[in-house]
Amino acid sequence: MKIHGSCHCGAITFEAEADPEKTSICHCTDCQASTGSAFRTNIPVRGSDFQMLSGEPTIYVKTTADSGHPRAQAFCPKCGSPIYSTTPGDGPKAAYMVRVGILRERDQLAPRMQNWCRSALPWVGDLSGMRRNDKGAA
Repeated sequence: MKIHGSCHCGAITFEAEADPEKTSICHCTDCQASTGSAFRTNIPVRGSDFQMLSGEPTIYVKTTADSGHPRAQAFCPKCGSPIYSTTPGDGPKAAYMVRVGILRERDQLAPRMQNWCRSALPWVGDLSGMRRNDKGAA
């Protein structure tokens, strides 16, 4: 499926082809810290299927906590929206892990798998009993 991404301020835009069946949630502590939330939702995209349309993300390289492998983390230099992660260095990329929250089609990308569940926060498993508001906090 064709996906369209944009950071919060609109400075960075891209499009890609992705398989919705590969959408996943990551509960690792790095994803928790970098999102400020309980997990991150990602979709993998082949490098040849990713096209940056506008803007240039800022990159920093983070060595992942468990594997020790470096990952290039891309985000908007103006608004800070996370865009993707990939292998560090110049040149073509084999794949990108695109952040689902910045995609126009995010409502169609229900996660099919959860990773790093040993780091999942204990309360994230069942939110059905929690009070809900259709807009902001009451």
